[in-house]
Amino acid sequence: MKTERPETTQLDIEGMSCAACVARVERAVKKLDGVEEVAINFANHVGTITHAGINQSQLVTAIENAGYGAKVKTPETPAPSHEDQLKSAKNKLIFAAALTIPVMVISMAVHPRAAWLNWLLLALSTPVIFGAGREFFINSWKAARHATTTMDTLIAVGTTAAWGYSIYGLLKFAADHHLQSEHIYFEVGAGIVVLVLLGRFLESKAKSRMSGAIQKLMGLAPKTATLVDGENERTVEISQVQIGNFLKLKPGEKVAVDGVVESGSTYIDESMLTGEPVPVEKSAGDAVTAGTVNQSGSVIYRAEKVGADTMLAQIVKMVERAQGSKAPMQKLADQVSAIFVPIVIGLALVTGVVTFLVLGSVDQAILRSVAVLVIACPCALGLATPTALMVGTGRGAELGILVKDGEALERAGTVKTVLLDKTGTITRGKPELTDVLPLGDLNKEEILRIAASLESNSEHPIARAVVMAFDGDLLEVSGFEALRGVGVQGEIDGQKWMLTKPSHSPISGDAEIHKLQGEGKTVFVLHDGEKESGVLAVADVADANSREAVANLHDLGVSTVMVTGDNRATADVIARQVGIADVEAEVMPEGKAAIVQKHQKEGSVAMVGDGINDAPALAQADLGIAMGHGTDIAMETAGITILRSDLRAVAKAISLSRATLRTIRGNLFWAFIYNALMIPLAAFGILSPMLAAGAMAFSSTSVVLNSLRLRRFR
Repeated sequence: MKTERPETTQLDIEGMSCAACVARVERAVKKLDGVEEVAINFANHVGTITHAGINQSQLVTAIENAGYGAKVKTPETPAPSHEDQLKSAKNKLIFAAALTIPVMVISMAVHPRAAWLNWLLLALSTPVIFGAGREFFINSWKAARHATTTMDTLIAVGTTAAWGYSIYGLLKFAADHHLQSEHIYFEVGAGIVVLVLLGRFLESKAKSRMSGAIQKLMGLAPKTATLVDGENERTVEISQVQIGNFLKLKPGEKVAVDGVVESGSTYIDESMLTGEPVPVEKSAGDAVTAGTVNQSGSVIYRAEKVGADTMLAQIVKMVERAQGSKAPMQKLADQVSAIFVPIVIGLALVTGVVTFLVLGSVDQAILRSVAVLVIACPCALGLATPTALMVGTGRGAELGILVKDGEALERAGTVKTVLLDKTGTITRGKPELTDVLPLGDLNKEEILRIAASLESNSEHPIARAVVMAFDGDLLEVSGFEALRGVGVQGEIDGQKWMLTKPSHSPISGDAEIHKLQGEGKTVFVLHDGEKESGVLAVADVADANSREAVANLHDLGVSTVMVTGDNRATADVIARQVGIADVEAEVMPEGKAAIVQKHQKEGSVAMVGDGINDAPALAQADLGIAMGHGTDIAMETAGITILRSDLRAVAKAISLSRATLRTIRGNLFWAFIYNALMIPLAAFGILSPMLAAGAMAFSSTSVVLNSLRLRRFR
């Protein structure tokens, strides 16, 4: 029987007002057969659902049946306009505040009041409670229809209790022609609505800054490109560009799609990908990436990846996925939030009954119950984790660090040991000429010229390293022959020359050669078959930043281990150069995962690699970190991807993860403490309903602002 492959759907969810709503939506979706994973983000109201065997419309229906709205989010779906949301929230707040201020002034300053002033309070407060605050009642009614409760239920019940009791008092005293103002609390309901709206406005304003990273990334993509067709050039929309098309890139323009330079040369600013401000030289055969900026020259490049397949689109998708995910430590908050609202309503009822029995005052019973209802809204609890996660992963993207999901971020913060692949991770991944030693009459330049001329006929990586090291005119070689496993030979100006391993040269026992080999270098001797002329050494050298990167990891208290398939001598040399004491050498690709398991006995392990052979180890590790220049399979397996070939970013990723986790823990701590302290204060009458509303609004806003501090992470 054929099993359907799981797919991931993202939904924009409407009507969620607190963490309890998140729990309710998740429960509704999880009930569907075929749903494998659900993550609802309260900070951006996006649901990420992995499912198989059911379609997207079934997911939408399940959410709608739970009392919320849902729309499928696609790459073409326009991003929500934060400006429109803020404008609406601001207008609603201004309207409510304009009517509530006179209500407050009259209620606090005029005692006793004439009956007509009480009627004026009713006229001013009612549009605030049921007009500006109508969303509380609409959402709480939707929840009630599904036998559930939300934060809006708490606000609606609280304001209605204050307003309804005031109506009772107003009618009673009007019938008795009473001029006193006791038992009338219209300012309480109106004040609560204004303060909650103020909190939501400030929260929305702060939250709009959280999505800055994605907005910046999406803004990097140009809208048009210059299509080259023979001698003709024309401007086309990006959506019209197809794989294989030739495009012209002019100075100052952004690269439209991922491609390869066909002709011309230029310098391109790739800082949006790598965070590195120095422009990179590009010429024929070099790759260019959508969204990077051309600095000077003009080039023609061939489209290789377009649309959703470009690196920029994949980065945006990865950041969105990370921001929509959950960190494992959020589970406790979710469990509490799921049962929080019913418990609070129960506490409010108990508070009211006990207050009435002890004090014999209906007024105090209602006021204290309303204060408990308002102060206990679990907004801060619901925002604690997702806001920090959104800002942390967004800041990571700006630094060239892509975090796959909340789980990867949490694991990165707990890493004790980092295993580092050698080739292409610690080293540059390609051989370079390191030494030229004259042994006869020829000087260094002459030796290198002859060697480069011979090797120019070979495609071997070591041959290319020798050729790349020579900057001059090559000599003509005749009778060239590649000696398999030995070296090369040929004639130059009628003289035979050979570039071979020391074992196939006249000086296989020379001390200089042994010294170079002891440094982990590959050595070749230039000779004519009888007399040597010079020695050349080639090595895959350590990257200039690797020593600093290892030192940074050690400063974080993280131990480092080099893992390589290379021989022990070469591995030890590179390890000494970069400051690594622990080396696992001569490890076969299939053995790297076993090395990871061995070190996992001592604590959480991260594996850093870039090749297909690293994929099993990346998967086995508690955290896989892929260098962005590596293969797609390594990047897919890893939890974190470093976009630039700079090992220092590994320490940055761990530091950012730790900072994000500290922020999440701080947010959760204060959210729990806030409710633990404030509910008793409200129950004992120390906190009035309006102060409770202000404190509740402040708690949510403070959580978001605390998370936003991660934007300043360096």
